[in-house]
Amino acid sequence: MADNRLNENDNEEEKSFASLIDSYSPDTGRDLQVGDKVEGKIISIGKDAVFVDAHSKIDGVVDKAELLDEGGQILYQEGDLIELFVVSRTEDEIKLSKAISGIGGLHLLREAYEKSVPVEGRILETCKGGVKVEVLHRSAFCPISQIDLEYVENPADYIGETYRFLITQFEANGKNIVLSRRTLLAQELEISRRQFYASLKVGEVMDGKITRLMPYGAFVELAPGVEGMVHVSELSWSKVVTPNEIVSPGDMLAVKVIGTQPDDKSNQIKIALSVKQLSEDPWLSVDQRFHEGAKVKGKVSHCVPFGAFVEMEPGIEGLVHISEMSFERRITKPQEIVSEGETVSVLIKEIDLEKRRISLSLREAQGDPWLEVPEKFKVAQSTTGVIEKKEKFGYFINLSPGITALMPRSNFRQSANPKAIEKLSEGDALAVVIEDINLQERKITLAPADAEAEKNWEKYTKDGESAMGSLGEKLQQALASKKKS
Repeated sequence: MADNRLNENDNEEEKSFASLIDSYSPDTGRDLQVGDKVEGKIISIGKDAVFVDAHSKIDGVVDKAELLDEGGQILYQEGDLIELFVVSRTEDEIKLSKAISGIGGLHLLREAYEKSVPVEGRILETCKGGVKVEVLHRSAFCPISQIDLEYVENPADYIGETYRFLITQFEANGKNIVLSRRTLLAQELEISRRQFYASLKVGEVMDGKITRLMPYGAFVELAPGVEGMVHVSELSWSKVVTPNEIVSPGDMLAVKVIGTQPDDKSNQIKIALSVKQLSEDPWLSVDQRFHEGAKVKGKVSHCVPFGAFVEMEPGIEGLVHISEMSFERRITKPQEIVSEGETVSVLIKEIDLEKRRISLSLREAQGDPWLEVPEKFKVAQSTTGVIEKKEKFGYFINLSPGITALMPRSNFRQSANPKAIEKLSEGDALAVVIEDINLQERKITLAPADAEAEKNWEKYTKDGESAMGSLGEKLQQALASKKKS
């Protein structure tokens, strides 16, 4: 029994020792061939190289430069899975890359075609429908539509550049080789997009470039192949009708991510952005900057049938009701007094923080002309006015800017010629006399100017009736004495 146990222990030790030796023995990489695709986990990222678990006893290595984005930032982290291709192997190293390059035979090109392995090529010249590309010292063709993700207007701009391509067509024993760069770019873009989505967080602030404008918002490129949209209502605290009022394509913009939603149609994520939420809501402190009774300046943002909205600062608007437009005349629509974009002075009448409403007055900011009435007009004063409006019950007559009085139709008959008044038109001048002033109700009553002489004559005859009577008697006596003589 003891001998059997000793033999078992010896066997276990031999197995353990064999495993240890095996783990340190060099691997020639016979399990991997040039052109094989390897999906491995990134083990470490060095200064110039990235080491990848190639599922072999020898780790794969890839130049770090191949894994950088356009800005020089590495696209991966330790622990990420990555797909690469075996481009060379020795007893000590498995060289990995995104593409096959260098010198190779037709069998290597055919293998790259069959296994969809990228190859490195240099664009030599333009030709009909595309460009000629040198791949492993052989001539190939890349259609213009496959040079880049976007439409290429001038293929000559790419001459002399070296890129990675996929072989999409391999015919006539390598005499007809067709390439595509677009396919590879789309694959890389999708990888980059997935990585961006994985790290995206609501509330994050980032910079982006405006790519296009639509009536409902602005699209912003946040990363290659990733766009978000700033709705027109999120561009500014100010009221914005169309995005091109404040931004243009190509502008760089700081934005805040306010929401994300999967898009089943495109297999992407819709990203909602905001510009205005990068600054504080101005209504939170409006009472610190504006007060009732204060006179301020603002810009007319838009007009509506019942008044005009005036923006006093970005995001803070108030309404000038049509009744608060003018003391000088009756207003039927706000455009008679103001126009959109015009800067005006207004008086703050009321601030309602709960409803976010501010009532403004244009006419009170300009001054109340009725305050000058006691100095300018007196009862029994004769003056000239302009007929502003004719009504059945009388005429509204403008005496001065902001001061309109009424001549009742019943007063027409006081005139020596009432029919002449009836024939007058709006805009005609008319001599009048002030009959009554009611400052509390803001009313002035008028009479025809020629009615004043009649009133004075009546007054004179009543007050001087006895004097006129004695004068008549004396005249009669003088006439009688003259007849006797």
